[in-house]
Amino acid sequence: MARDNDQFDYARPLRRIFVVVTLVLLTAIFLAWRIDSPRVERLRVAFVDRFVPSFDWAMAPVTTLVNMVEGFQSYGRIYEQNQQLRRELQQMRAWKEAAVQLEQQNAKLLAQNALRLDPKLTSVSGVVMADSGSPFRQSVLLNVGRRDGVVDGWATMDGLGLVGRISGVGATTARVILLTDTSSRIPVTIQPSGQRALLSGDNTALPTLEFIEHPDQVRPGDRVVSSGDGDLFPAGLLVGQVALASDRRLRVRLAADYERLDYLRVLRSYPAERLEDAGPLIPPSPESVAAETGGAGAQAGAQAGATGGTAP
Repeated sequence: MARDNDQFDYARPLRRIFVVVTLVLLTAIFLAWRIDSPRVERLRVAFVDRFVPSFDWAMAPVTTLVNMVEGFQSYGRIYEQNQQLRRELQQMRAWKEAAVQLEQQNAKLLAQNALRLDPKLTSVSGVVMADSGSPFRQSVLLNVGRRDGVVDGWATMDGLGLVGRISGVGATTARVILLTDTSSRIPVTIQPSGQRALLSGDNTALPTLEFIEHPDQVRPGDRVVSSGDGDLFPAGLLVGQVALASDRRLRVRLAADYERLDYLRVLRSYPAERLEDAGPLIPPSPESVAAETGGAGAQAGAQAGATGGTAP
């Protein structure tokens, strides 16, 4: 115990001496550093040249740490900017979707206003209540039916193009078979070549063109309209554009927006007037005209002679 107390007594004075010497040394260095004397200035320069370059290895961790802190700060700013750009991109996607919907609605309204059909051809609009699409049948239900004068077989449009035909009419509802259904077959005309074909549905978004008169005259992008053959549909209804599929078959990219069938127009079409007397359409032959003229002249002379003979 006595030996431990002696060591403790020696340690405390030595600590005090070390502190005092350190303070004196630091004070001397401070005063020498602050003295404006050429000799002291030369001493400072010599000290800096001698010891400061050799401290680069000691400053390397500090420099690396500072660079890491600055890098993390820049990463934080980049992350905030990235999040802000993501929010702006999400808003732009929402605005784009709204703009596309408005553009489609505008196109539908413009198409309805610019549509030129037979003046006798009127329409009744209905709301699509249900979509009964399936791998084997594609059809929709409308809230118009027999009470609205809807007849089986009438054409339906969405404002842009032909959608299908009425197949089944109830008192207040009607079923529409879409052009993409496998049971759908309609005659069409391909413009500007004027080729006749048959549009056949196959439960895909691109129905096929069959029985084309001259396929070499058909090009992708040609306009397809209803031909009116067989009094199935009125002529001139827009169907879509010709497209060349991956299987090298000619198909039709439908003009109707099948993704958004909200409401449809049912076109009231009636059978065309049949011509039973073709006589007025065929001009008479010159011989018959001359014979009729000569006969009319002779009859007029006879009437004139008879009149002269009875005159007083």
